Amino acid sequence: MKIVMSACLLGVRCRYDGGDSRNEAAIKLKETDQLIPVCPEEAGGLLTPRPPAEIVGGDGDAVLNGKAKVMTVEGTDVTDAYLKGAYHALQVAQSHGATHVILKARSPSCGCGNIYDGTFSGTLTTGDGVTTALLKRHGIIVTSI
Repeated sequence: MKIVMSACLLGVRCRYDGGDSRNEAAIKLKETDQLIPVCPEEAGGLLTPRPPAEIVGGDGDAVLNGKAKVMTVEGTDVTDAYLKGAYHALQVAQSHGATHVILKARSPSCGCGNIYDGTFSGTLTTGDGVTTALLKRHGIIVTSI
């Protein structure tokens, strides 16, 4: 099976803080599946490292609907970069025929089911990140680690 996966889970140093989120269970999937790394935030044009960002005013669906924004802790609106990265991830999944995607938990881009609430306080709320919301709209199964 072809699985698109957050590049940070595979050890790529593309997290906002310049680190990775290497996950041995995710990497072990290489034994049975073809893993296709993607970092929607870098694909959207954001640098690594970069200021932390959270969705303010909703979740990824609200961003896709123009009802919420992705803002950095410094107050910069990075919504367009997150949207661009989400559409890139969708194109990667579709071009590889991937029906499953595994993304980094709690991220404003990749979170699935829970994301930070937009207050930069470490508080989680129910919802999906921008990329997850877009992928789900296109029938792709998304899980997070």
